[in-house]
Amino acid sequence: MNLDRAIFAFAGVMILISLLLAVYVSIYWLWFTAFIGANLLQSAFTGFCPAAMIFGKFGIKSGCAFGK
Repeated sequence: MNLDRAIFAFAGVMILISLLLAVYVSIYWLWFTAFIGANLLQSAFTGFCPAAMIFGKFGIKSGCAFGK
């Protein structure tokens, strides 16, 4: 698995978790969903993603989107 796929998987899991929390705990968890979406959008334009830096330190090989 390369870094791009790991980021997509991580973002998807976080979105699903935040949606479940919004349904069963508090509607305010949708702000976390919005934050994740905003982070994905800004990383598409800037190439900067904090999660990519963290996953890179774990030794996951970079793909074409988050290359160094």
